[in-house]
Amino acid sequence: MTSPPNGAAAGPIIETVDLVRDFKRTRAVDHLSVAVAAGESVGYIGANGAGKSTTIKMLTGILQPTSGLVRTCGLDPMRRRVDVARRTGVVFGQRSQLWWDLPLHESFTILAAIHRLEPGQARARIERLVDQLEMGPQLAAPVRSLSLGQRMRAEIAAALLHEPELLILDEPTIGLDVLSKQRLREFLLEERRERGTTLLLTTHDMGDIERLCGRVLVIDEGRLAFDGTLAGLARTVGARRVLVIDLAEPTGELSDIPHTAVLAVEGDGLRQRLAFDASETTAAAVLAAVSARAQVRDLAIEEPDIEDVVRRIYAASGRG
Repeated sequence: MTSPPNGAAAGPIIETVDLVRDFKRTRAVDHLSVAVAAGESVGYIGANGAGKSTTIKMLTGILQPTSGLVRTCGLDPMRRRVDVARRTGVVFGQRSQLWWDLPLHESFTILAAIHRLEPGQARARIERLVDQLEMGPQLAAPVRSLSLGQRMRAEIAAALLHEPELLILDEPTIGLDVLSKQRLREFLLEERRERGTTLLLTTHDMGDIERLCGRVLVIDEGRLAFDGTLAGLARTVGARRVLVIDLAEPTGELSDIPHTAVLAVEGDGLRQRLAFDASETTAAAVLAAVSARAQVRDLAIEEPDIEDVVRRIYAASGRG
């Protein structure tokens, strides 16, 4: 990672103070004040229309704030948009930075040239990302022919080509299957371990937050509703994950599994739904305890609904 260029101020890598963005009849962001330190991994969550994407567009210089202060890597993103782009990587779930009709490797080569990477540096970085994200077989394929999971991995590789200090991901796992999500999460964990990259992640998938983020910001109607850890969020709202377990044989109610509550027993015990608090245990620990009692045939995890989390925050604060 590079040093702050052109005298950029040391301090938070993301900072907003009383940030406001108005559209014609709507206030999308309402006096938002947050600070994110270098190296943090932060989940930025809220219901659709809460103001998440608008915030990101102001952080990256796409939108001008109506009022208030915004700094990204110590820089004013509107006045220093090119410098901010050199130090950040951004992936919007519904937008692409790849060339649709070109082979994937040509998109990477063009992006490396845009970021002015030296040929040897670019080649080494591309090879490493391709290897880590298992994209070798897709390099010669046009981007339009890639599956959703393959394309999202390519988008993240493209955002990381220039080794940014800050990686902003807007709904990166939306629509992906379980395996594709797992691959992306493991890669992002490894990338952050190796390079200390700061991560700002918006998502509707609480599994993303649990695996990737040490801190959670919840926004609702443009205002900050919660700032803390995932465990603190769980304590505040009482949101629980649900492990749906299909067993090989009819089994009595699994009421003695530590830190869980049985929500339902179906088919003479062939399927059982166990709720658990992520601050007290993990899905893996629950599964291990169940497996010691009975043979597990299949399982699924149901995550807390983001909209329900926001409603519970309001109820806990007396605002609901």
